Amino acid sequence: MNLLDRLAAWRGTVANAALAVVFAMVLAVEDYNIAVFHQNWLVDCVVGLVVCTAALLRARSRVWTAAVGLAASGASELVAGLWQLRGQPGIAASLALFVLVGSAVRVLPVRRAVVIAAGGVAVAAGAMSSHPAVSNALGLGWGAAIGIGLSLRILDARRRAVIEAVRRGERLELARELHDSAAHHITGVVLQAQGARIAARKNTGTLDAALEGIESAGTDALASMRQVIGLLRNGDDAGGLAPAPEQLTDLVDRFAAHVPAARLHLPDGPPDPIWPPEVTTTIYRVVSEALINIKRHAADARQVTVTLTHDQRAITVEITDDAPPAGSARFPQGGGCGLLGMRERVESLGGTLVTGPRPDAGWSVLATLPAPGRP
Repeated sequence: MNLLDRLAAWRGTVANAALAVVFAMVLAVEDYNIAVFHQNWLVDCVVGLVVCTAALLRARSRVWTAAVGLAASGASELVAGLWQLRGQPGIAASLALFVLVGSAVRVLPVRRAVVIAAGGVAVAAGAMSSHPAVSNALGLGWGAAIGIGLSLRILDARRRAVIEAVRRGERLELARELHDSAAHHITGVVLQAQGARIAARKNTGTLDAALEGIESAGTDALASMRQVIGLLRNGDDAGGLAPAPEQLTDLVDRFAAHVPAARLHLPDGPPDPIWPPEVTTTIYRVVSEALINIKRHAADARQVTVTLTHDQRAITVEITDDAPPAGSARFPQGGGCGLLGMRERVESLGGTLVTGPRPDAGWSVLATLPAPGRP
């Protein structure tokens, strides 16, 4: 489970806990008021408990929990009509039904969502009271539940489309890298083969060296293609072929044309020799995207620092700037495609990406990747 999935699960747990508190309070107050007027509160309590429990368990099965809630509410309407009881379903059960139907409309396939929404409308029609205020409240509640469910469904579809577009762009970029890398190595193979033919005609001692070069270039080409093709087969788009960490110097030097006080801090000594290409790719892309973001959204930054560190447990790269706070967030509307692409790459390797304002001024982009070969 990546970081976004963990955050979504945590938010879902908190939301469910808040719903449980609201349901309990509304049901307790409602049944107390029924008992005060010496009416039968047991039916309302049982129906409320069943429907509210189904709403809290909706994540397990949107279809079955909605079916249970609608069936219990419909049965309560029949019982209330036969025994001349207070109108059913009650307030707590109605709130839970709103949650169930809205949730089903948001995530279920279209046909099932339509069936459940129609069932909710039927239950609402059966619960309509002769009192205009009650009828209006029920109508508004059901309209809001279905409308919110549809709105969230559209937002989810748009988010999935954006994520798929970013992933498709990443795959196209990897395909271009594969073409460039393979072309480089295969060109070397052709040149070495031409040299071998010349050496063979002259019958010199350079034939063995030429053949060795052909073998080496062919091996490099196969390794490059296997790496990138493996990543293309993996939907996580972890990365590809990229410069080594030392070549971040060229990237930062080019950026210094925009911000003269741009500094790069590399770890002492040579970089870890066992870093695979997807790790170096991700580091390079995170730095590149962060610097592009600074040029776009923090043009008044006077100092930019790129820091790369690593130990036996993790590799960390942080990009910071000192731009004063702006009127809007650095990544409007929850993050652009650049941020999404960075996060996809980092989390696909089991890492984390944290972005946000610094305590004093400026912005920070911090990517942490697990060290290769970590036990």
